[in-house]
Amino acid sequence: MTIELKKLTKRFGTLTAVDAIDLNVGDGEVLCLLGPSGCGKTTTLRMVAGLEFATEGDVLLAGKRVNDLAPRDRNVAMSFQFYALYPSLTVAENLAYPLYAEKLSAAEISKRVAQVSKTLQLDGILKRTPGQLAEGEKQRVAVGRSIIRDPKCFLFDEPLSRLDVQLREEMRGEIKEVLQDLSRPTVIVTHDQLEALTMADRIAVMRDGRIEQVDTPHNVFQRPSNLFVAGFIGTPQMNLVPATLKGSDGAGIAEFAFDGGQALKIQVDPAVSQLSPGAKVTLGIRPRNLEICQDPVEDSLSTKIDMVEPMGAETLAHMNDGYRDLRVVTDWRVPLAEGDHVHLRFPPGVTHIFTEDEQVLRSAT
Repeated sequence: MTIELKKLTKRFGTLTAVDAIDLNVGDGEVLCLLGPSGCGKTTTLRMVAGLEFATEGDVLLAGKRVNDLAPRDRNVAMSFQFYALYPSLTVAENLAYPLYAEKLSAAEISKRVAQVSKTLQLDGILKRTPGQLAEGEKQRVAVGRSIIRDPKCFLFDEPLSRLDVQLREEMRGEIKEVLQDLSRPTVIVTHDQLEALTMADRIAVMRDGRIEQVDTPHNVFQRPSNLFVAGFIGTPQMNLVPATLKGSDGAGIAEFAFDGGQALKIQVDPAVSQLSPGAKVTLGIRPRNLEICQDPVEDSLSTKIDMVEPMGAETLAHMNDGYRDLRVVTDWRVPLAEGDHVHLRFPPGVTHIFTEDEQVLRSAT
């Protein structure tokens, strides 16, 4: 079983919501469509389900083109952001409802309800109605109603968006465990990067109807392909610092000039040698990769601490050198106080270089 999208496009009048995307989801793979609101991820999911018809391009399920098939004929299971449970039916009846359309025997229906309720820990609430359930229980019922069938694929639209923080954490683990046993291609739409990073085998980052990068959660975080992905993925957000290349030694040691006159030599990707002196770039570095020095050291950036945010085992410090804002995450035991002047060092090999076209500059290997 696979999902394949070929040049899939959706227009609403003059608005192009999804712009010629290509995407493959393998058998048993969980792929998250991640992006800001309005980027086209839900529209893409709805085209796979048949709730929206493609303007151009193709949707293939298990190798078969399904563009002209109605939703009921595509054999997909979809769980919506809003649970859409039948309020007058019990949990058991809600779970069983999709099976009646398949004309299964009463014995088979009871068997599947028992299996799903055990998997999702719904055994004790099968006789309750949705109005008697907590939010987490409603979410599990909605997921159960999707997986109780034997569809070609599973589609989830913001499955955890209505839950509080603790329930989200619990449900992430439960849904991930369930999906691992289903062996069906699964697409999850979310704007929550933590959900995508923890639940997905691969992440497709979307912006303005286009896919910016498709990769593993690790690579999307550690090896962003462009400036948008770098800034969108990660909490706190990656520091993005405009600079001018003064020169490089061909082995990755490059000197950069910043607004305000400061210049630093930083060890970066050797691909920096492709650029000419005077090239405008953006340096990207994660807040946890910057090093704080209380005393000036060679090739450090002088800044002042504007605000300190304790985060338990870590501290987030907001800094400004008069020209740019920077964020640094450090161990909570490092003494930091608002108004202090400190110095930031860029350790070797952790700074990304983005060119003027916003693409990352990286060696092939």
